[in-house]
Amino acid sequence: MIVAAARPRSHPASHEALESLCRDYWYPVFAFIQRSARQRDDALDLTQGFFALVLEKGILNAADRERGRFRSFLLAAVKNFLSDERKRETTLKRGGAVSFVTLDAAAEEERGRALADEGESPERAFERQWALTVFERARARLEAEVSGSGKSEQFRLLEGHLSGDRETRPYAEIAEELGASEGSIKMAVRRLRKRFGQVLRDEIAQTLSDKTDLDAEVRHLLNAL
Repeated sequence: MIVAAARPRSHPASHEALESLCRDYWYPVFAFIQRSARQRDDALDLTQGFFALVLEKGILNAADRERGRFRSFLLAAVKNFLSDERKRETTLKRGGAVSFVTLDAAAEEERGRALADEGESPERAFERQWALTVFERARARLEAEVSGSGKSEQFRLLEGHLSGDRETRPYAEIAEELGASEGSIKMAVRRLRKRFGQVLRDEIAQTLSDKTDLDAEVRHLLNAL
């Protein structure tokens, strides 16, 4: 499960693993909090506060491997956090100097589009951002893998074909730029898509304690998008 490396707080690498986990899954939590009738600044503040609590209190220790999906556990933890915040009715700034993401304008605009539907429930916003996060983790892993084999330029040109983007450049045009045949480019895309599917399934599997749930979780995330 994805929290395994982050859970043993006494281990030297556990804090680093936990911080990485917080950075990667920051946006789904932010999406849920913002959609829960929160102003943007308050949502940012509360999101930082939630993950500060994760780091300080080690709440992931409660993510028992037998309890199923990390996605469900994290959503329940955020709901509990907000409930406690309402009870305390605190206005103190949370999180101190802890910062898990740097919000540049382009990234915030892109994520903001995913939150644009005002009728979307907090749970729906969380699920969609969770799916986007998992897909981005898989894409980044695939890019690192391909670049490591000396084909970073090929990945840059073929990446759009992973999702079948209609605005992606034609195979013939890419083949000409790479000095390859159109047939070889089509084959490279098929291989890239196959490998992406494998990496994606692996990323999703890391969020599950029971791997028999994998196919159902894949379908769930695809529906969330």
